[in-house]
Amino acid sequence: MTKTANRQISKSANQQVSESANQRINESTNQRIDESTNQQIGAAGHQPSGLSEGRMAELIAAAAAVRERAYAPYSRFLVGAALRAADGTIFAGCNVENASYGLTICAERNAIAQAIAAGARDFTAVAVVSENGVTPCGACRQVLVEFGPEMTVIVVDLRGRRRIYTLAELLLDAFGPKHLPGD
Repeated sequence: MTKTANRQISKSANQQVSESANQRINESTNQRIDESTNQQIGAAGHQPSGLSEGRMAELIAAAAAVRERAYAPYSRFLVGAALRAADGTIFAGCNVENASYGLTICAERNAIAQAIAAGARDFTAVAVVSENGVTPCGACRQVLVEFGPEMTVIVVDLRGRRRIYTLAELLLDAFGPKHLPGD
């Protein structure tokens, strides 16, 4: 899939988000204070390096849009994730549940699969939008670290409150390719 086609899909997904939810997310992306704690965003109170407010808002909007397409009939917990490749392309994914719960696919891993299928391998940031702003699960953290151990992780709830981490903060001393024997 070309960059243009992928961007057209993102535009189409953004248009299908309910106006009120999308507006709440978009309005809140300009806030630099977490309203729930009245503290600076991020675990270490940092802004992501190399990620402008505009690029962050674009990533959050893509995650919010794809969240609306999640298939979650069992938990009813909709999650959307948007991954920014090093070249700026955004890949989005949502959670897809299954009656055999162990076969459920998380939004973050779905976004990674979309990106890998399109040929991307290097990523700088991921935004995850859910009802209550949860961080990626352990399995998703492990998959993300494979492709971007220093990537920025932005988690956003439906009220637009966000927290920003580095993947290294969420998965300390991560196991990765460097731990495998070389040839």
